[in-house]
Amino acid sequence: MVNYEKSMFMVSRNTSRCVAANIESELHVTRTNCMGQYLGLPSQTSRNKCQVFNNILNRVWQFLQGWKEKLFSSGGKEVLIKAVAQAIPNYSMSCFRFPMNLCKEINSLYARFWWGSNDREKKIHWPSWKRLCVSKEQGGLGFKDLCIFNQAMLAKQSWQIIKNPNSLLVRVLRGKYFKHGNFMTAELGSNPSFVWRSILWGKELFVKGIRWRIGNGFSVIIGSDPWILREGSSLPF
Repeated sequence: MVNYEKSMFMVSRNTSRCVAANIESELHVTRTNCMGQYLGLPSQTSRNKCQVFNNILNRVWQFLQGWKEKLFSSGGKEVLIKAVAQAIPNYSMSCFRFPMNLCKEINSLYARFWWGSNDREKKIHWPSWKRLCVSKEQGGLGFKDLCIFNQAMLAKQSWQIIKNPNSLLVRVLRGKYFKHGNFMTAELGSNPSFVWRSILWGKELFVKGIRWRIGNGFSVIIGSDPWILREGSSLPF
């Protein structure tokens, strides 16, 4: 069943007004130039990716602004940053590659909140944010570096593609990008979507941490596939 009152459609810029009007008349569905968001994610992207994900930056800023009026201990700030502020972009980062500049801006908001800086008063950031993102065992505080975390989340998508080869997403990707091959050998191709570019960026990290478990050996290319375990060789870091 289709709810025509809630349905909309878009056409490309190359579609004439006459054709678009005929489609609208036949389908009884409203035409739009912007589909908005779905599950908090943009349903369409433009060349300016920072603008596309600007709502994520604004959400983080609004949360941190609300907290600045209250007094927190260092432990309280740590919990709020890790449990709430750094969780805001999680879902979006599991689907898209964020621009480096956007990650730096969001990391900067976290750092300013941690050190107590605001628009009226700037405080010294003694260790860098990169240093604070190191694990506690190594002298940091275990905060997330969003750029690294973004690639790790997209690397998980590579694992899901391999584990669920018959899912709708994988069938769509296979039909467009690796119809006569497999995901591990798939390349960018011509006119790739932003989602596919993001997935392949995550795959760069994914392939550093995988190894073949040898069965009959029919599918393994012994000269190029990773199948020999060496100390530390199966870990991406």
